[in-house]
Amino acid sequence: MLMDQGWCATSLLLRIRDGDFEGTNLAGQNAVVGFHFPGPTLYDANGIGRIYTDDNASEDQRAAIETILQGGSGGGMEVPASLVSNWLPSKTASIVVSEDDGKIKARIGDVGKVVSRRLVNELGNKMTMQNSAFSMAFQLDDHHGDLSPSNGTSWKDADMPVAWEGKSGVAGQVSWSG
Repeated sequence: MLMDQGWCATSLLLRIRDGDFEGTNLAGQNAVVGFHFPGPTLYDANGIGRIYTDDNASEDQRAAIETILQGGSGGGMEVPASLVSNWLPSKTASIVVSEDDGKIKARIGDVGKVVSRRLVNELGNKMTMQNSAFSMAFQLDDHHGDLSPSNGTSWKDADMPVAWEGKSGVAGQVSWSG
C-alpha cells in the first residue's frame, strides 16, 4: 500500500461499552490512538503512535488500555500495533464523544477531533464494507463496518511529524479478547 502523500496518519477512537482486562473494569472508558506512518508503505513497520486515555480513567484503567492498544495482549490491536516501532508516552486528555442520527463527534483535548457520519443509501440502510483487510485486521464483528466518511477530523500533536486532516472513516463494533 503506497501512500498518496508519502505518509499516512490516522486516529482510532474506541468507546468501551463493557469489558475488563485482568480484573480492571474498563466499562464506560474512551481512548484514542494517534498513528503516523512515514512510508513509503504502511507495512514498513516504522510507525509512530500515541495513546490518549480519558482524564477520568484510573491509573489501572490507563495501564490496561495502554497494554491492549499497544498490542500487548493480542487481540484486535496486535496487527496494527506491530506496525508501530515508536510508541510516544501515553497522555491523558478530556475525551468527549457524542453520536446523534449517525453523526459521530469527538474532541480529544486540544490535539484532535473526530467528525464522521455513517453513510446511508436512498432507502435509509447503512452502507457498509465487509471482509476488507481493515475490518479483518481490527477484528470488527463479522468483519463488517459502517462507512463513515469524515468532514472535520483533524489532528495536531506537536510530537508527531505532521498535523493532518482526515476524510475517510469506518464505524464498527468489536469484541476483543487476547
